[in-house]
Amino acid sequence: MKIGCDLVSIARIEKIYQKHGEKFLDKFLDTDEQKLFKTSSSLAGLWAAKEAASKALGVGISLECSFFDIKISKDSKNAPKLDFSQKILKNFKVQTASLSISHDFGFAMAVVIVG
Repeated sequence: MKIGCDLVSIARIEKIYQKHGEKFLDKFLDTDEQKLFKTSSSLAGLWAAKEAASKALGVGISLECSFFDIKISKDSKNAPKLDFSQKILKNFKVQTASLSISHDFGFAMAVVIVG
């Protein structure tokens, strides 16, 4: 198993979103994922989740793993769920993935475990 985590300033993500709007969202979230964010805190959480997932793979966001190789959704209990593209599943031999997102005191963080 490998673990990845990311911590991001909510204000930083909010500032980028206010400046670039939909263009910013389109750079790291697909249309289904864009429906998940309701506040700046949740948007920062999605950013942190994708960064943490790529770090758990050991490569970060790169040619080996783009933002769109990582898909975030919600399960029936509204908990965040993580899915990887077929490319990632094959190249990194991912069999399981767990995601936790939290935000407080102006920061959002995410922790990902892949096995």
